[in-house]
Amino acid sequence: MIKLAIYGKGGIGKSTVTSNLSAAFAMRGKKVIQIGCDPKADSTGNLLAGKPLMPVMNYLREHDEDPTSLGEITARGFGNVLCIETGGPTPGLGCAGRGIISTFNLLDDLRLLEKEKPDVVLFDVLGDVVCGGFAAPIREGYAEKVLIVTSGEKMALYAAGNINSAVLNFEDRGYASVEGIILNRRNVESEREKVETFARERGLRIVADIPRDRAFQTAEDQGRTIVELDPDGAIALRFFDLADRLLAEEASGSAAAEDGRRTGSGSVTAANGRGAETGRMEEAGGMTGGTDTPHGFGKLEDCGCPM
Repeated sequence: MIKLAIYGKGGIGKSTVTSNLSAAFAMRGKKVIQIGCDPKADSTGNLLAGKPLMPVMNYLREHDEDPTSLGEITARGFGNVLCIETGGPTPGLGCAGRGIISTFNLLDDLRLLEKEKPDVVLFDVLGDVVCGGFAAPIREGYAEKVLIVTSGEKMALYAAGNINSAVLNFEDRGYASVEGIILNRRNVESEREKVETFARERGLRIVADIPRDRAFQTAEDQGRTIVELDPDGAIALRFFDLADRLLAEEASGSAAAEDGRRTGSGSVTAANGRGAETGRMEEAGGMTGGTDTPHGFGKLEDCGCPM
């Protein structure tokens, strides 16, 4: 299973990227879940023909009891992608990061991954401030890989640097690693060179280069992704290429892990560089998800926020 968190500065286009990538995986025949982890709850609209999905936090505020089935807080979108939005607190009250934690704990209770058995889970996460709550997808082993969406703009690169640092802070625990950078162009001067320099200084790679194009707005006006609207077009092919790369790496990593188990090797257990200790955690049914906990979620107590 691919468990991927996509982070980026607010407004950088990460929800557009995530939705198109979900659509690409779905068109490759994969079973996909997309979880929007942003108080704006606007991650999945382009998979749902523009129809809003009730966020989990809204449901919890409006009902006296927690949902008893996934159908109460999810919707099926293009390509049968299962869509979920965490939402956030009442504006001006509470902590949005804790909303993410509450949602993840609820999905654990409902045994989301065990019931759905997805091939791919995508977390679309706000990355302006990587506090304890917004870091939950990486700090608790929900996601195994991170993609950072950025342009060549100064503040987008600043946020990308913070996100990369946050991931590195959990590196010694065998949690997620940064898979690479998605360049979502804004047509600033020397944009490719700026992002290449940023990536090179941090030992990262650019895994996709998405052009700025009015086709995105045309698709979004219809509540659709470019992958759905024009699957044979040049832009859609970039998302298919990225999906194919991630699927190939996952297959390669799974094969390496299987070989390691057969030989008793203590080498790397997955393509994202997690070591043998993480592999033992998985086999023991730890938070990263093993055979004893196929839902793959573990309880979160708090985000560490002083609020």
